[in-house]
Amino acid sequence: MWSRLRLRPATLAGQFLVLQVVVLLVVVAVASVVSVQQSDADFRDTRGARLRAAAETLANTKIVRLSFRTDEVETNRATLTSVTQRVRFEVQASGVYLTDPDGVVMVSSDFGGRDRRIDLGGSTVQRLRPWTGDVDDFGTPSIAAQVPIINRQLELVGIAMVAEEYPTWGERARSVLPDLLTFAGLGLGLGMAGSFLLSRLIRRRTRGLEPAAIAALADQREALLHSIREGVFAVADDGTVTMMSDSAQELIGLDGDIEGRRVDDLDLDPAVRDLLADDAEIRDHVVVLGDRVLVVNRNPVIERGRRVASVTTLRDRTELLALQSELSARESITNTLRAQTHEFHNQLHTISGLVQLEEYDEVSRLVGTLSRRRAEISDAVLAHVEDPAVAALLIAKTSLAAERGVDLTVGDGSDLPRLDPELSTDVSTVLGNLVDNAVDASVSVGGRSVEIGLHLDDAVVRVAVADTGPGVPPDLVGEIFRRGWSSKESTVGGRGVGLALVQVVCERRGGAVRVRAGDDGAGAVFEADLPGAVPRQASGAEVG
Repeated sequence: MWSRLRLRPATLAGQFLVLQVVVLLVVVAVASVVSVQQSDADFRDTRGARLRAAAETLANTKIVRLSFRTDEVETNRATLTSVTQRVRFEVQASGVYLTDPDGVVMVSSDFGGRDRRIDLGGSTVQRLRPWTGDVDDFGTPSIAAQVPIINRQLELVGIAMVAEEYPTWGERARSVLPDLLTFAGLGLGLGMAGSFLLSRLIRRRTRGLEPAAIAALADQREALLHSIREGVFAVADDGTVTMMSDSAQELIGLDGDIEGRRVDDLDLDPAVRDLLADDAEIRDHVVVLGDRVLVVNRNPVIERGRRVASVTTLRDRTELLALQSELSARESITNTLRAQTHEFHNQLHTISGLVQLEEYDEVSRLVGTLSRRRAEISDAVLAHVEDPAVAALLIAKTSLAAERGVDLTVGDGSDLPRLDPELSTDVSTVLGNLVDNAVDASVSVGGRSVEIGLHLDDAVVRVAVADTGPGVPPDLVGEIFRRGWSSKESTVGGRGVGLALVQVVCERRGGAVRVRAGDDGAGAVFEADLPGAVPRQASGAEVG
């Protein structure tokens, strides 16, 4: 049962109140000790002066002086006792004594201590100098004043001592208790008010969360940052990194403690540094960093209408985009084969009709024409392209473009040897997407031609595709390669991927893609560079 009791308040205000009360009690205890010590010091100074004055008066009283000088103390004991009692009552002392030079009591105000020695430890009275200090008044701690009684020859003949016992601890406490209670009450009230105001301020700053909830959120934040696969990177408005997940450090290649450092001081790729340091909003921006393809998103953090930070997320899409590149190439070939199948069906229907009409000569001429046209397309491509995969793609795209009324040709100066399989796949991906976009752009404005240029220059495959479309406005040149951008109707799924994929494939190989206006000012020319070409020896296989 007792284990279930709360040992401390659950709320922040309660904890502050307990802390204030504890601090106040400690302060009151310290103040009490200091007050009592100060009271003792005041008592010693004030009472010591009065007791000394009384002792000096007693020592200079005529009857006392004559009795000790003439050695008639015993004779005048009754008178001397009356004198000491009067002094005791006047100064409210606890004891008044007349002693011989050795400190043995001869006369006492209360008839006590006779023939006993007073406490002379530390006293200077036997050296004929008055003294005030603490003594043991026959078992009672007291403050006493001791004054010498001297004769005409300046010899010590007796000692007059007036003593007053120290008040008890209870009496001392009662003397300072009213002030302490006032101080404690005032301090407790101020402490409670301060705790309440401070707790409200902290609750407002912490969104009303209690310490346990804040600690839980901190633990959850750490667990989240260490477990999520996406990189999270938060930058304050002054460029200081306030948060970075483990995945973010791994993706951008950073080690050590990053939080608290400025972005400009980090060893980052310039492209990544510019993205992190910028404050503009970013949506699905593709960055190639080494052998990684990262998709970057950045959102500003707005507080009370003012930007205070930005949060950037990094997603590793290397494998996904590699698969997308391969699928794009396969999809392009599939669409081309589908168009060719449609064309072959039409031709077969024509041949079937001619056979049924028994127009065998026409059938022969049609088959000859189709074979000649197919051979011309293959010869035109193979005359400039030796790589089988790229040649097959161009032959298929030529037929597909012809079906849409566009003449797809390979430039006379083109010359592409066999490539290694990986590069051949990337060239097919880039070429297929650029050709599809060029045909679509040409058809949209009634254009009738698309020209392709393929070259191998210093181990770099250079691809150029010129269309007869509407061209690219200068203000959109920086946008067309952004993932999701498309000039086509948004109702068609998957738009805005082709050019972004071309850029990713080129940058992953250390190349680039760019666009410019056509030589005659009409249409657009897309140029892509793909480094890493290693020409292979021809095996004699042909694509027909």
